[in-house]
Amino acid sequence: MRPPLWLLLSAQLAALRSSLALHQMTSVLMVQTHHPAILSCERKTVPTNSRIYWLRQREAPSQHSSYEFLALWDPSQQNPTTIMYGQDVEQEVLTMSQFGPKAMLNLTRPKPAHSGIYFCMFLGNPQLVFGKGTLLSVVDVLPTPAQPTKKTTTKKRVCRFPNPVTRKGPSCSPVTLGLLVTGILVLLMSLSVAIHLHCLWRRARLRFVKQ
Repeated sequence: MRPPLWLLLSAQLAALRSSLALHQMTSVLMVQTHHPAILSCERKTVPTNSRIYWLRQREAPSQHSSYEFLALWDPSQQNPTTIMYGQDVEQEVLTMSQFGPKAMLNLTRPKPAHSGIYFCMFLGNPQLVFGKGTLLSVVDVLPTPAQPTKKTTTKKRVCRFPNPVTRKGPSCSPVTLGLLVTGILVLLMSLSVAIHLHCLWRRARLRFVKQ
């Protein structure tokens, strides 16, 4: 089913605005190729009889961005035509389901070509009301999380002082050293006195001999 031309033109011209009426639970989703992805859109203040659309935008949002019609849930239609799909949608890959207030978009075996921004939308009055969008990235290899860098601790150098040489024999205490110095001084004074007395005695003897 192709969407009406006025719907595509209105979607291209409508200003994308964040709305509390539609809540897309996941803003960014990355999956590996051929691994399932589920996009969810919950109605908050949207009437239960409103049509819910799923659109895809392959380019970054801009004034000239185009929206690709994927699926439509129309509660006014009888089963099995309640959910209708776009003409180029591969239903073996992409299916829509409705559970109460939640509109689910299921991608069973997505490829990198299915990457884009997925919007749920309903026809407001007078504006189109969009969800915030979910950026889906389908990659062949998931990026590995960066390992935390380990802080290298530098070993501190320990300065080792040489062991003091232990001297053998009795230790010289300050008292012993003082007594030793005192004895040396007394000895020197006694020697100087003895030399002085010897000199006086020699002079006296020479005088006595001359007389």
